[in-house]
Amino acid sequence: MSRLFSSSSVLGTAGSKMAAFGKVTHCIFDMDGLLLDTEPVYERILGDLLKRYSTAYPRTTRMKVMGTTEQRTCEILVNDLRVPCSVDEFLAQFRRNQLLHLGQAPLLQGAERLVRHLHQHNIPIALATSSGVDSVEVKTKNHRELFELFGHKVMGSSDPDVKEGKPAPDIFLVAASRFADSPPPDRCLVFEDAPNGVTAAIAAGMQTVMVPDPRVEEDQRKHATLVLSSLEDFKPEQFGLPPFST
Repeated sequence: MSRLFSSSSVLGTAGSKMAAFGKVTHCIFDMDGLLLDTEPVYERILGDLLKRYSTAYPRTTRMKVMGTTEQRTCEILVNDLRVPCSVDEFLAQFRRNQLLHLGQAPLLQGAERLVRHLHQHNIPIALATSSGVDSVEVKTKNHRELFELFGHKVMGSSDPDVKEGKPAPDIFLVAASRFADSPPPDRCLVFEDAPNGVTAAIAAGMQTVMVPDPRVEEDQRKHATLVLSSLEDFKPEQFGLPPFST
C-alpha cells in the first residue's frame, strides 16, 4: 500500500541524506498542470465549446477529464453531458481551438529548476503526457530548450503503444520501457497533478509525487506517495536522488 505524506514530510535527522521513501533512479513527468500552467486554458476552451451547445461544465466533470487523453476527454464530455454532437465532431473542434490558444502557457513554479537539476546530475527523465504530438509542439514552443532535456517523450493521444489512457498504467509502463536500461517500475518516480495520473502511476507499480490542483479533494490525493503544493517543495534526497545545492 502506498504511503501518503504531505509537503512537511520527514527528511531524516540533522540534515540526513537518507531516503525517506523507496530509492529511485529514473523520473517520469506529466506535463499539463504540472510543468505547464495549461489547465485554466483547457477549462476555458472546453467551457466555451460546451456553451455553443447550451451545456454547463460542472466541477465533477472537470475533475473526471483531468489527465485523460484528448479522445477520452471528448468521449466523457459528449456522453456524460449529452452534448448534441458526435465525439469526432467535438474532438475536431477541441483540437483546433487548443492549437490556437495553448501556445503561451507558462512554466509552473519549480518545474524548470527540477528538470534542469535532474538532467545536470544525469538522472534519466522522460515526459509522459496524455496530449498528442501537435498539441505538445504548440504548448512547448516557448520552452523548447527545456523540453529537449527529456530523454524521450510519450504522447498518449498519438502513441500507438499506449493502448489505454490514464487512469490505465500504459503510458507510464511505455515510458519506463523506453529508457535505455528499461528500469523496473519501482525504480521510477512519477510526477503528476491529476488523480487519473496518480491512479495510472500506482497501477504501474511506481511511486508518485502529486502536485494537485487546489480543487482536487483530499480523498483524491490519498493514494499518492507524497503530496506537495508545488514542485518547488520537492526534496530529491527523500527518494535517493542528488539533493539541490544550497
